[in-house]
Amino acid sequence: MAAFKPRRPRSSGSPQPRPFRRNKPPVVGESVIDSRRAARQQFLRKRGIYLLPNAFTTAALFCGFFAVVQAMNVRFEVAAIAIFVAMVLDGMDGRVARMTHTQSAFGEQFDSLSDMVSFGVAPALVMYEWILKDLGRWGWLAAFVYCSGAALRLARFNTNIGVVDKRFFQGMPSPAAAALIAGFVWLATDNRVPLKLVWLPWVAFALTIYAGVTMVSNAPFYSGKALDVRHRVPFAAILLVVVAFVLVSSDPPLMLFGLFVLYGLSGYVFWGYRAVRGMGNPARSSQRPG
Repeated sequence: MAAFKPRRPRSSGSPQPRPFRRNKPPVVGESVIDSRRAARQQFLRKRGIYLLPNAFTTAALFCGFFAVVQAMNVRFEVAAIAIFVAMVLDGMDGRVARMTHTQSAFGEQFDSLSDMVSFGVAPALVMYEWILKDLGRWGWLAAFVYCSGAALRLARFNTNIGVVDKRFFQGMPSPAAAALIAGFVWLATDNRVPLKLVWLPWVAFALTIYAGVTMVSNAPFYSGKALDVRHRVPFAAILLVVVAFVLVSSDPPLMLFGLFVLYGLSGYVFWGYRAVRGMGNPARSSQRPG
């Protein structure tokens, strides 16, 4: 028989445990992997986008496109409601970005492009498909005035960030102008106003021109940015919120259209009041010269 190999005698000291992998000193390959992982994370911080606020912006963009599709399918009431939903979503994305500290240059540009579709193109096409096309060339000219007014309004807003007083908008904001147009369409379709009325296309024409011109005017409109929902308010404030919800829920088309008509006139009324008292325009008081 073959001789067995003699067993190695144990040392007198305590046995040394086998070192784990994580206790080994880092080799060259692992350091390269760690450096690549750090470089990838830095790249995502620079080039990546925040999901939560941009999800709200994408939803608002979808509602604007959905409104156009529904107007082409002669479902104007659904189209008007979609524009109002887009307005709510557009108001949420900015607040969510500020609350979660996820503002970015990409988000600002994406929000402007979404606003152009939802509050510039969609209301103009919905109004044109509903009643303005009966006026021929005057109808599409009015729709173009509104659409171009929305584009100029958004471009001026982007260039005036940090220059104009934050408490006021310079000109009526595009979501409010879109709500004015969509509210009129929703109110007429909900009450089944006959489209054969002679005055109805011209009222829509005047309202569309007014909304488009007011967006590029210098009239100061209250922005609501000075209102901080995190601060304490008197108990009567919550009662006003309850009353507002009750009034809107009682007849949404009528109440929403009435509220935005008042808001669309408030800028000119406030501007005239300050002019009579010899005070300047707050929407232009802090602009830089040149």
